[in-house]
Amino acid sequence: MKTIRGKRLKLLIKEEDIRRRVKELAKEIEVSFEWKEPPVVVGLLKGAFIFLSDLVRQFNGFVIIDFMQVSSYGQSTESSGTIRILKDLEIDVEGREVLLVDDILDTGLTMKEIYEFLRMKNPKTLKTCVFLDKKERRKVNFEADFVGFDVPDKFLVGYGLDWGEYGRNLPEIYIVED
Repeated sequence: MKTIRGKRLKLLIKEEDIRRRVKELAKEIEVSFEWKEPPVVVGLLKGAFIFLSDLVRQFNGFVIIDFMQVSSYGQSTESSGTIRILKDLEIDVEGREVLLVDDILDTGLTMKEIYEFLRMKNPKTLKTCVFLDKKERRKVNFEADFVGFDVPDKFLVGYGLDWGEYGRNLPEIYIVED
């Protein structure tokens, strides 16, 4: 049995199901953009990097990749509710098609704030994609344009999601049991 920080892990989403869904998402996203020039795919570090990497490799056209780093969790299993931008974009997104990618949408506070922050940079279009969606935890009115999986209100690790930097490298999604 796998454990993390002394807690047992229960398998939620298998690796093969992740691979299949990422391919499906890429197809859904591809038809939503014009692709007249490569869209800018913005990943939120650190959690989205594995999902973003797998996702962009499924696109048929070229993309430009940039990252932002924000913090709201720290070492805790609960969001602090305070969003800090630790790294901004290096690429100018004005007039560009932009896809904002994150690992998980739960309270919606981070995604909504970053979405509004990017809107101020005047992209041509701005769409959002999250690997996991915890609708039960939503504190603000925000829904992603593209969602990999709806998940229960449990603390999750794996496939980029971590608990104080532990568990990101797991190839599947696990529930951290009490």
